[in-house]
Amino acid sequence: MLIGKVIGNVWATRKDPKLSGLKLMVVEIKDSSGARSIVAADYIGAGIGDSVIVVSGSSARHVFDNETPVDATIVGIIDSLE
Repeated sequence: MLIGKVIGNVWATRKDPKLSGLKLMVVEIKDSSGARSIVAADYIGAGIGDSVIVVSGSSARHVFDNETPVDATIVGIIDSLE
């Protein structure tokens, strides 16, 4: 799992039909190598500015139907971090 911050939305008029209806968000992930941005499907209803938990790889697909072509999914909104 990764911790990140939602910094934007992605709109794509042409995409795989299995992505229809999914909200795609730009998430900034900070780690020891610096910051990078990824696109994640939003399963939980996050908004811009929210700190979020992101799963990637096969875990990201399992959130949906295991056939949805996603590599990252937002699965939680962080209330506090210690």
